[in-house]
Amino acid sequence: MNNEPAFPVPSYVNADGETHDVSLQGMTLRDYFAAKAMQGDWADGAVDLNGYSVKAEEYYLMADAMMKARGA
Repeated sequence: MNNEPAFPVPSYVNADGETHDVSLQGMTLRDYFAAKAMQGDWADGAVDLNGYSVKAEEYYLMADAMMKARGA
């Protein structure tokens, strides 16, 4: 599974012609998908305060399915 950055920042060339690679890419696409699944679930009022760890696993399973569906 290709778990690239959710919001990649490309390399750039400065005024002196030096190429710079940006190493801080932020969250991964898988994390972003999981967060979106969580956000949708919580917006719907489907929050179980006793089942956070189970729900977190479900969000990542949803994220994995989204990654697979996009061919990553």
